[in-house]
Amino acid sequence: MPNTEDRIATNLRTLLILEVVGTKAEAMTPTEINQSIGLPKQTIHRLCATLVEEGFLVYEPNGKRLRAARRARALGVGLLHSSREHILRRQVLVELAQKTGETINYVVPEDAGMSYLDRVETGWAFRVQLPIGSHVPFHCTASGKTFLASLDSRKRKAFAHGLTLEQKTPKTITDPDALLKELSTVSKDGYAIDNEEFMDGMVAIAVPVMDDKGRFLAAIACHGPNIRLSTETLRGFLDDFTIAVEKMRGVLT
Repeated sequence: MPNTEDRIATNLRTLLILEVVGTKAEAMTPTEINQSIGLPKQTIHRLCATLVEEGFLVYEPNGKRLRAARRARALGVGLLHSSREHILRRQVLVELAQKTGETINYVVPEDAGMSYLDRVETGWAFRVQLPIGSHVPFHCTASGKTFLASLDSRKRKAFAHGLTLEQKTPKTITDPDALLKELSTVSKDGYAIDNEEFMDGMVAIAVPVMDDKGRFLAAIACHGPNIRLSTETLRGFLDDFTIAVEKMRGVLT
């Protein structure tokens, strides 16, 4: 049976040490640090020595206990600073969800499609569940269409003809030229609608968040069941979405 050292990836071991030290209020010996990790004694001492040499840990004056040093503190401050973006972004989503009374999503493009990075849930008992981390296609979702519409005409055409336009529902656009026509409308209007194209009974709207140079950053989207929401209802949210997008650009750029 492999030992603990074999089970923990080499590049993860020093991070685990820093995590243990960073979550304790008091300085710790290598042995105390290792109680949470379980590496061989020789390995934990070697790794702690490396972190001391590189300025991430420092020994107390007695030479027995370790605490965070300058580089570890700088790393922590940097991570805390970057988390402010998430906090501010979240507040924009919460405010929009309160105004619309619907689930609001923050969606970003990835290789396999659009990914739900954050969301604020509606209070409605009946809703469509697409949890954080969900991946959805480009061609048949409101958020995906805002991303495709943000591309220049050459790249947009290449995407439309290169994607597998899988039919998800009877309303899914599966013809590349028809998709290009739809994307032209999205580009002109500044928002995209999914009218049961991805999922039967679900409608959605998405608005792109662009940086100062007109590059696509993300989409703010809203979806719900069509027994409660219509595409016209969703279009009625556009003023609130526009305000949210401007606030989001201030956070992200």
